[in-house]
Amino acid sequence: MTNWQHFSFENLPVSPWKNGGGETREILSWPPGKTDFDWRASIATIAQDGPFSAFPGIDRSITLLSGGGVHLLCEPEINHHLSETGTPFAFSGDIALNASLPGGTTTDFNIMTRRNVCSAQVISTAKSLCVSLNDGGVLYAIRGTWQWPDGRQFGGGEGFYHATLADANHDGKSVEITALSDNGLLLRAKIAR
Repeated sequence: MTNWQHFSFENLPVSPWKNGGGETREILSWPPGKTDFDWRASIATIAQDGPFSAFPGIDRSITLLSGGGVHLLCEPEINHHLSETGTPFAFSGDIALNASLPGGTTTDFNIMTRRNVCSAQVISTAKSLCVSLNDGGVLYAIRGTWQWPDGRQFGGGEGFYHATLADANHDGKSVEITALSDNGLLLRAKIAR
């Protein structure tokens, strides 16, 4: 568990968008400091309607964390309403989408993976979750309180990330993260090569 690093939404560095339409809080970009990342996890606040930048060669996943939803449009390929908290939507970064906000400002969890290098599987759960200590990825508590086997707890707006995709010291060991509240919602982004 020591390889899973804690973070909180409030302490993530903020980067305003050039078009003024929102801001990004980066959780992790791997490898660190490289613009041609293998994978990147972030939380974006979308404040106004506008385009999503295209990322050729990148696969993307977006999950609504809070707000009235996002309508993603690029006809004829995509016409999707992201309206349910904790439900991920995957799409190709090759496509330049237009985003509109029917209910005002939203906060969204984003995963980008470089195609042919790695891939992401994003799920959410209200129940306990088994996590391999060898997997790379991110855990983010949307709601409720969650606990590691060693007693460490984290709640809404907090999470953990594991940057590397393999750690021979754990030999594939898995641990269970336990839901301590009935209204919990945990997001899990698993990164694999």
